[in-house]
Amino acid sequence: MRTFFNRFRPAGASLFSAGSTLRYSLPAILFALICTAFFILLAGKNPLTAYWVLLRGAFGSADAIAFGLNKSAPYILAGTGVTLCFRARIINIGGEGQIAVGGICSAWAALHGAQLPAPLLVATALAAGAAGGALWALIAAVLRLTRGVNEVLSTLMLNFVGLLLVGAVLNGSMGEVGAGFPQSPLIPDGAFLPIIWPDTELHAGILLAIVLSAASSILLWRTPFGFRLRLIGASPPAARYAGISLARNVLLVMALAGALAGLAGGVEILGVQYRLIEGFSVGFGFNAVAVALLSGLEPLAVVPAGLFFGFVEAGALAMQREIGVPSSLVYVIQGLVMIFVLCAMGLDKRARRV
Repeated sequence: MRTFFNRFRPAGASLFSAGSTLRYSLPAILFALICTAFFILLAGKNPLTAYWVLLRGAFGSADAIAFGLNKSAPYILAGTGVTLCFRARIINIGGEGQIAVGGICSAWAALHGAQLPAPLLVATALAAGAAGGALWALIAAVLRLTRGVNEVLSTLMLNFVGLLLVGAVLNGSMGEVGAGFPQSPLIPDGAFLPIIWPDTELHAGILLAIVLSAASSILLWRTPFGFRLRLIGASPPAARYAGISLARNVLLVMALAGALAGLAGGVEILGVQYRLIEGFSVGFGFNAVAVALLSGLEPLAVVPAGLFFGFVEAGALAMQREIGVPSSLVYVIQGLVMIFVLCAMGLDKRARRV
């Protein structure tokens, strides 16, 4: 396997350079699909047929493409935030909770701002979601800086608190009276994200995600703040010697990552669900970590990585519906992709030491 991956690595390139991202990700995806084919065979189905149905389910119609793009938008937004944190050696795995709190804030702002003009209402609701996610992420940052609590533990625990908070508000002031399921009332029509593809449900969230991913790439590679993040990630002692404030930059990058995740929650509420629903954020945050790793920690490469996850999930539903292959196999594909990407990371690091 090492020889195979080395073919895809230019001399002197590291795994985390933008140019080498696809050189590692594409073989990882290929290996994952080959391995998953054996599980499909065990289920008594033809892997080629299953993958063809998956591909057709993801791209076979305008509605299917719109569904896949809508599914990808939260992955791209949250994955970009995780990428920035990982670049600074901050292991933020709290996207799930940050998305949940962002969704709460966006739904609340939409429900209480019905008198605002539609564009202003959308902007206010999205800003509220970003602010909620940022504040939720800052809790973990403050715990790390003041109490020495590892951010892996704090962000993980805050995920569960965020999910429980959604249930609490839906069983309280934000819940729809008489509903058979914990949910809020429908948000006003003026808070819906604009549809950008007529006769489909494709909303503007995907454009927002791509723009912010590109902006984050510029931030990381073309600004003093991005340089400080990369230096902190490469060598904290060197960053301290250079006079860089670790505390200040930890707060800033965690707030930025939380804002992107909270924005992902707002996009899901305003563009897909149109109300706050219990459990709406489940899976988005942890998949965002996988998207960040698949991208090679390059914000711009988060876009194709997020699209891959979104379209695979969209196609898996058709695979289950048409030929009976469980859609849960999509998680097998995603998990195997991550295993092979991590293997490539280890092999790359080992090769550079030799």
